Parts: sequence; structure tokens; C-alpha cells
Amino acid sequence: MSQYNAPLNDMNFLLFNTFKVQEFWQNTPELAESIDIETAGAILAESAKVTEEAIAPFSRAADEVGVIFSEGAVTTPDTYKESYNVVAEGGWIGLAGNPDFGGMGMPKTITAMHEEMMCSADLAFALYPGLTAGACLAINAHASEELKELYLPNMYSGQWTGSMCLTEAHAGTDLGLIKTKAIPQDDGSYEITGSKIFISGGEHDLTENIIHLVLAKLPDAPAGSRGISLFLVPKINVDAQGNLGESNAVSCGSIEHKMGIHTSATCVINFDGAKGYLVGEVNKGLAAMFTMMNYERLLVGLQGLGAAERSYQNAKLYALDRGQGKGVERMSDKECDPIIVHPDVRRMLLNMRAMNEAARAFGTYVSVQLDISKFTKDEDEANVANAKAQLLTPIAKAFVTDTSLEACIAGQQVLGGHGYVREWGQEQLVRDCRITQIYEGTNGVQALDLMGRKVAMDGGKTLNLLIDEILAFSLENQSVNGEMMKQLNDSAILLKEVTTSVLDEASRDKNALGAASVDFLHLCGYVFYGYMWAKMVVASKEEGVEQTLATSKQKTATYYFARLLPKIHSLKQQIESGAELLFEFTADEI
Repeated sequence: MSQYNAPLNDMNFLLFNTFKVQEFWQNTPELAESIDIETAGAILAESAKVTEEAIAPFSRAADEVGVIFSEGAVTTPDTYKESYNVVAEGGWIGLAGNPDFGGMGMPKTITAMHEEMMCSADLAFALYPGLTAGACLAINAHASEELKELYLPNMYSGQWTGSMCLTEAHAGTDLGLIKTKAIPQDDGSYEITGSKIFISGGEHDLTENIIHLVLAKLPDAPAGSRGISLFLVPKINVDAQGNLGESNAVSCGSIEHKMGIHTSATCVINFDGAKGYLVGEVNKGLAAMFTMMNYERLLVGLQGLGAAERSYQNAKLYALDRGQGKGVERMSDKECDPIIVHPDVRRMLLNMRAMNEAARAFGTYVSVQLDISKFTKDEDEANVANAKAQLLTPIAKAFVTDTSLEACIAGQQVLGGHGYVREWGQEQLVRDCRITQIYEGTNGVQALDLMGRKVAMDGGKTLNLLIDEILAFSLENQSVNGEMMKQLNDSAILLKEVTTSVLDEASRDKNALGAASVDFLHLCGYVFYGYMWAKMVVASKEEGVEQTLATSKQKTATYYFARLLPKIHSLKQQIESGAELLFEFTADEI
């Protein structure tokens, strides 16, 4: 019963009214010849058609079947093969890929919109092409020309898929502990031996080959993360002409039986002297892998948003149709009114809508920074945009997924008992969304990354650059909505004060950064979402914006500033309580 309609109007409004990405495209030679408003609109419309018709209708039935493991092979649901072929034949996996090897070279602002639609349609299915696109990104950035020419065309086309193999049974977040070995061979290849766990898409029947990116250590490697190298290890060996040869020494030992994403094959992958090829430099594999990991972290945020958007859409349809009770002001003359009349149902739906639309805008803002850093010829502009994107990535992963799970649960709550019943699809969204807070670095780790690496290590310089951007925007647009801009200004000042306070406390208490990190990440998220809503309000006032959409944006922004942004004050109090309370308990007392 779960339906999905891609929010194209909102996506186009963000791209062409709020962020005016067409102006950057027109002034960037690398993009000017390949993308404009009309082309982008056609791409998004076709993406909507593919996701709405070829993927979304089969999501729940596929979840019931899941993936099946037998004698080392993984079988996906029959509908997945058909859906995957549609995606591959449409060139969607190579949407952002290097045109030199068959990709389309589209900017991140476009691919992010497509990825959200894919995740709304079926989060588990979206992992197969999503991980492949991420693997391609790492190969294109760090591999030799020979490897790129040999592997990228077939990966962009969807003929082969990709995976990332990091985690081991004893080494999760602390990758410096990995034991997988890489032994140099006379022909320049490496013999890879070890076992990896939690490998999404590590084995399946959708394509003829799977290209694994594997972290491993040479025998003489330095200890810890400084001794990690990255290797390309195909499931089926490929000769110099790109033809498939004999099977490599790569096998699937088992699959995990999970709470959600049942149709994503989460595998134990064993490498028993498998032939692999170095990607990038020896002992610098973690930096190369982070090219893919940072891509995947933004994608995980879009996964959360995708699930939350579908949850909102279905909860709204249900609330408009389900009769239950009577409103203070009657909505119909029937025995009961649709539950949309009840204040708490409205609260849940408006919370979901306000957070979803802000998340979409925030993801677009981060994508804009990634596009600037990739395509601009101005080195200083590229460095600033890259610094912003790096700082915002953990927020885009963790805050978006934390609040998206809340939205999925709220959507389930709107449906009441039917939300708990499998056939309505809401409980699947809750189960699927839950993993987004865990993989690609748990949200607690993302908060530590934000607080420790991205803020503390540069003394808050990049964050303050963003805060100053918000302050300047609020001042410049006082005439649009003075009360809203003052509230935005005050929230930015609060964030600046809290940042200074935490960094000061960290100079005296070694636990201060860790204790503040999660609340601090959420504080940043709510302030940046306020910035996004203010930008959307300004854009909604411009000539040419459809009136219904403009009014919706203005009313929802007012709701956000009144009902959701004030959470920053309680977060400030939580942060300022410090680390001491956490450590008054012994380990046994907790």
C-alpha cells in the first residue's frame, strides 16, 4: 500500500531558485556544455519515472523475500534483477562518472537528487548502484590509468558492481587493527589474504562481476592506520583486454540476518590469496578509501531522507483518508472526521515536512560546495568550499539520519496499528532507516569527527566562516522577514558562543569534546536547517515562483522557527553541563 511520488517541484525550487546552480554551471566551462536547466529537469523527471515505476512498487514484496544464501552464492529477489537492468541501461550508475571512461559527468547537485529518489523508492536496492558509484569515485581519483581504463567503463555501465571492504571481526571503527595481508607478487599484483565482515553487496546475482576495494597491510607496513594500503580485487579476474577469466580466490562465507534492508546482501567476504592491484600509494590507502567513504556518508544522509520522505507521504495520505473521532471544528458531516483534524497528527506531519525539506536543502547546499571544490578554477574558492563540505559531511550523515528515523517513527505513529502491520510499509521504513545511524561510521563517531577533527583542530575557523555567512545573510535579508532573520541571527550567535565555550573547556578537560559532541552536532544541525529555511523563504519571494509552493515554504519556515529551532536552547544547556557528570560514575555503576 506504500506509495512514492518524487518531490520534483521542491527539488527544482531548491536547484534553480534557492541555490541558482544554473549560474555556476553557465560560468564553468566543464559544465556549461553538458548541463543546463532544461537538461537537469529532464534528468530529474526521468529519474522520478524510473524510481516511481521500476523500483518503488516492488520494495515491500522484495523485503518479504530478502536475499537467499546457499553454497557461497547470494540470490536477490526476481524483481531486483529487472529493476537493476532498468537502472543500468539508463546509465544512472555513471551519472556523475568521468566522461573519459563512459560516465556522464553530472554535478553532485543533480546526482544527490537522483540518489534521494532511489533511496525513497527502496533503500536496500539503492545500495547496489550507490556503492558502485562510490567505488568508481575512489578508483577514478586514485587508481592508475590502466586500472581506470580496465574497470571504470563496465562499472559505470552497471555491467559490474563495486563494494568497499573495510571492517573485520575485531576491527570496526579502529581500522588500524586490520589483519588482512597483501603480499607483493613478481607481476606487480598483490596476493590478498584475510576476512572482511558487513560487506554490503559483497556477493549477489545482479551482475557478472563484483569489484572489491579492500584495505590491507603489506608485511613491512608501519603499525596502525599509517600502514594501510588500498587494493582493487575483482571477484572474477579480468585480462588486459577486459575479458573475464577464471574466478579469483574470493568467496562469500555467509550473510547477516538483519533488522532491516533485508534485500541488501551484507556479507562475510573471504580473500584466500586473491589477486589484487594497488590503488594509490603504498601505506596511504585509508586516505584513498576516504574518497569513497565521504561520498557514502553523504549518501547515507540521503538514505535517511529518502525513507523519511516516503514515510511523510504515506502518513499524509493516510491522515487525509482515515476517519477517527471528531475535530473541534468539524471537517465533514460524516460520523467522524479524517485524523488530519487532530492537533497531534498535524504536529507529527508538520515536524516531518519541516525537517525533510530542510534536510533536502541542506544536502543540496553541501552538494553545491562539493561541485565548487571540484569544478572551479579558483584555488582559494575551491579550498574554502572543500573545507565547508568536509565540516558539514558528518552533520549531513548523522543529524539527517537521527532526525529521519524520528520522521519514520512519526509516520508509523500516524498510521497507528496499521503502522505496525507489515503490509502498509511504514514498519519497513523504520527498520531500513535504523541502519543509517550505524554504518559508514556510527553517528557518535560522526559527532566526534565534527567536534574533534573538524572544529577543534582548526580552532573553529571553518565553522566560524559558516556562522559568519549566516550572520551576513540574516542582516542582508532583514527586509524579507525581520523577525525570522533576527531569530536566525541569534541562533548563529548562540552557536558561535557555544563553540568558543566548548573549545575553552577542552583546554582544561580532556573529556570535554567527547561529552559535548553529539549535542553539539545536533545544535549545528538545527542552526543550519534554520539557515536553509531562511534561504528558501527569500527564494520564495522572487518573481516566477509558483504561488502555492511559495506560500507553503513561508508557512513551513514559520513553523520550523517557532516549533523546532528553539531546541537549540536545551542543547546549549546540555552541552554546558560538561563532562564531569558523565565520569562521576564508575564503569560498574553505569
